[in-house]
Amino acid sequence: MIAEQYRKMLDAKSVIRQLSEKATKRAQIIGAENVFDYSLGNPSVPAPAEFKQALLDLIEKEDPMTLHGYSPTLGIPSVKTAIAESLNCRFDMNYGPEHIFPVSAAAAAIAHALRAVTVPGDEVLTFAPFFPEYHPYVDLTGAVLKVVPADTKSFQINFEAFEEMLGPRVAAVLVNTPNNPSGAVYSAETLTKLAEVLTRKAEQYGHDIFLISDEPYREIVFDGKQQPYVSKFYANTISCYSFSKALSLPGERIGYLAVNPACPYAAEIVNMCGQISRGIGHNCPTSLMQLAVSKVLDLTSDFSVYEKNRNLLYECLTDCGFEVVKPEGTFYIFPKAPEADAVAFCQKALQYDLVLVPADSFGCPGYFRMAYCIDTEKVERSLPVLRKMMKEIYG
Repeated sequence: MIAEQYRKMLDAKSVIRQLSEKATKRAQIIGAENVFDYSLGNPSVPAPAEFKQALLDLIEKEDPMTLHGYSPTLGIPSVKTAIAESLNCRFDMNYGPEHIFPVSAAAAAIAHALRAVTVPGDEVLTFAPFFPEYHPYVDLTGAVLKVVPADTKSFQINFEAFEEMLGPRVAAVLVNTPNNPSGAVYSAETLTKLAEVLTRKAEQYGHDIFLISDEPYREIVFDGKQQPYVSKFYANTISCYSFSKALSLPGERIGYLAVNPACPYAAEIVNMCGQISRGIGHNCPTSLMQLAVSKVLDLTSDFSVYEKNRNLLYECLTDCGFEVVKPEGTFYIFPKAPEADAVAFCQKALQYDLVLVPADSFGCPGYFRMAYCIDTEKVERSLPVLRKMMKEIYG
């Protein structure tokens, strides 16, 4: 006998990955330059030169055992200290190394956070639109993911629906800002109100409600703005961070979990994460990557390409009559499809070699996502194709 729950998942594979695979196969036939693949959020800009230099310096100067041996269960102390100091300087926090837990990117951070603050049968709320992988992240812990309907006018939080769904079984709320797929950046006003509701409901129900903040796009914000730091607003916050997007290192699988020092269980949760790792196999992220990113914590890749791509797409989409909220961050744009069935729309787009992702699995049927982390030249060449499709199919 094999595990039935995972076998069932074979019939519900990631739509994003399936479309990316189709794009790759199509590219083998007509050439990659002729496929306008907006499916996968794979950073297209290079990592900072300082990161490469940090790697070279470590390899040339450090002891091989330090670089390639197991790290301590709770992470390399110097790395944890550097992360804490960077967060304190940037966001006026008071983290210590005891509040930081290095992990293999944000997915692993979320996996640890969920297991630290929920038990089977608990509910976890998130807000549409949301990253579809939240379902396996949550559901396979034994908790249950519940999705608050979207506020499609702004993609901030739909507080009326949120309060209705925030019942006594809710142990945690999972947020993602800047948001994949909408590109929305939760404002300070939104986060203040979120914290107020969570505090009030926790007091009403007599138990803690944790806020798990998924933050891989924290630095990718446009128009000179910044993402307010979520932990500043609510004590029981666990930040889940990845260097995949900020430093363009998705394949290195490195990030960290940071528990707000104001949380009464902060140091205990980090110690618990060391034990959770024993059960889910995420223990000891690569030592080399821990050390390398600790040298460039306050740097990012050059995001100007993403902002330029956003502007090009937003102008074209609005000119074509799409209803779309202008993204404030990430490298995604999230228009409403010109017909009710976004899956059918995206299938039609494939006929023009436009690879777009329908948003049914993101909790927003009728919308679609475009990941514009591609070369600007390719974005520019895709725009006449999009206009042609709209004219020929939708008049």
